[in-house]
Amino acid sequence: MKIVIIGGSGLIGSKLAVLLRGAGHEVVAASPSTGVDTLTGEGLKEALAGAQVVVDVANSPSFEDAPALHFFDTAGRNLLAAEAQAGVTHHIALSVVGTDRLLASGYFRAKQRQEELIEASPVPWTIVQATQFFEFVAGIANGSVQGEEVHLSNALIQPMAADDVATALAVVVGESPAQGRIEIAGPEALPLDALVRRLFAATGDTRPVVTDAQASYFGVQLDDRSLTPGTAPRLGATRFGDWLAQQARA
Repeated sequence: MKIVIIGGSGLIGSKLAVLLRGAGHEVVAASPSTGVDTLTGEGLKEALAGAQVVVDVANSPSFEDAPALHFFDTAGRNLLAAEAQAGVTHHIALSVVGTDRLLASGYFRAKQRQEELIEASPVPWTIVQATQFFEFVAGIANGSVQGEEVHLSNALIQPMAADDVATALAVVVGESPAQGRIEIAGPEALPLDALVRRLFAATGDTRPVVTDAQASYFGVQLDDRSLTPGTAPRLGATRFGDWLAQQARA
């Protein structure tokens, strides 16, 4: 098949491109750096010509409320319209587990808008909702600093490796459109504060991690369901401890 990856030069897109090319597909890794801009529509018609599948893993360059909403709304409308015109038969989008439970955050309201546009589109679709990536745990910690301490909730999180996200998406590419959502997650749920303590122990970060049930996650108050999947997610194989060991060897 010809498969277009929107956000094809990013963390997930680049890994997915390698997997799909290895499986014999024709892959277009589309991004502004390759002349394809979903915000302006530039290059979309040319990139989508003859494509059967589009995988959208692009993310907003800003997590602020208004820019994120502008990105997901405008890019989503442009992309889905171009897909309908090109005859694309499967639109796959990467979203976030718990999006509908995190709407106190403008970023997640923007992701919700993206999902709503997909649902309303005539293009057959699958939304893959993933838990947080191991690769972004350090960023969560850095965004939770108060003074010299890192304040984090002890609510459960079930993160996964970026490699496992790409693998899961590659499987969905070979499936029929679900016309629904598929959840993917890591193999173990851990308290968020404990997760960061393990990262700090492995990396030598000496900042104290303070357990604070009222600490917010990008402006959202958490409970054990906020960042964890439902009863039947597709699970990645990589455990956090194994990923930490891989990073130490890299």
